[in-house]
Amino acid sequence: MSQDVGVGGERTANVIGAGLMGGSVGMALRAQGWTVYGSDRDEMAEQRGVERGAFNAVGMCETATLTFVCTPVLVAAAVALDALRHGGVVTDIGSVKAPIVEAVGHPRFVGGHPMAGSELDGIDGSDADMFQGRTWVLTPTERTDTDAYALLHAVVTSFGALVVSVPPQQHDRLVATVSHVPHLAAASLMSVAADGALEHSTLLRLAGGGFRDMTRIAAGHPTIWLDICETNRDAIVSGMDELINDLGRMREVVATGDRDRLRTLLQRAREARINLPVGAPPAEELVEVRVPIPDRPGFIAEVSTLASQLGVNIYDVEISHSSEGGGVLVAVIAQTASDLLRGGLIARGFKMSVAPLGLA
Repeated sequence: MSQDVGVGGERTANVIGAGLMGGSVGMALRAQGWTVYGSDRDEMAEQRGVERGAFNAVGMCETATLTFVCTPVLVAAAVALDALRHGGVVTDIGSVKAPIVEAVGHPRFVGGHPMAGSELDGIDGSDADMFQGRTWVLTPTERTDTDAYALLHAVVTSFGALVVSVPPQQHDRLVATVSHVPHLAAASLMSVAADGALEHSTLLRLAGGGFRDMTRIAAGHPTIWLDICETNRDAIVSGMDELINDLGRMREVVATGDRDRLRTLLQRAREARINLPVGAPPAEELVEVRVPIPDRPGFIAEVSTLASQLGVNIYDVEISHSSEGGGVLVAVIAQTASDLLRGGLIARGFKMSVAPLGLA
């Protein structure tokens, strides 16, 4: 990894790891006007990152405002701790959060996980638009600095991502269900088809859109999944057990010819798929929720995770500081969700106000 040191600034960032995700983060940052320094153990990947426009220069800026750790999950904590020595806010992009967040345990570290990817490998597959319309999970804790969280939230939403905040342990359980187990299931389904193709050479040629959609993620690079399955083993095994049980129930329904029950299961799945969340509503349908920040730790984690638990999307967040001390959390949400979030905040003893966007 290059040890070159750059000159910092308010919109200067480091990206550690010049792979597919690190390159995409660098490109997204540069598209928003950031100066980006990139580093990797592979010097060729570093230089390729500059050539592709992911990085302005190779190296680490010791006074960077923000550092993204885009390394394999097994080394992310150590890399993050080293980056924190230089100051600034540090985050990672690993798909397993609890072990990393616990190992780092610093107010300026906010665990992160963009739910995005590509079948392409390495820096050459990077794309500035990779995070557009995708979910980016943040995992604040009781230690998380409110300004650090607000900065990171603002940056990733500027990429076009939708932020969801959950506790690290809950993240790992949920992501096992929606990401890790589906990948392994896709790999298994692809293996079944490949085995059949040895005997029936035309099988894979007959694969339609549904098969291709379900197995697309199996084309991802296998190396990262070794680390993921090691660090999130318990949640993945639990999720696989649930899938196996559900497949068993579906098998029974098909085997017994129970059309009514089959219709019910398929309709339930269809409705759940149709109701997957979409992007932000227009500005006129948004409101600002303003919550005074109490003098106690864990505030940002409590509010942000409460919103996620209630199904309320926070489209933007900032911390407004006063000259007398203290501050106010300003969260932008859909007007239709304001009563729900208001009730949740009041039930937890928070004072708050709601006003149309820009009029608070």
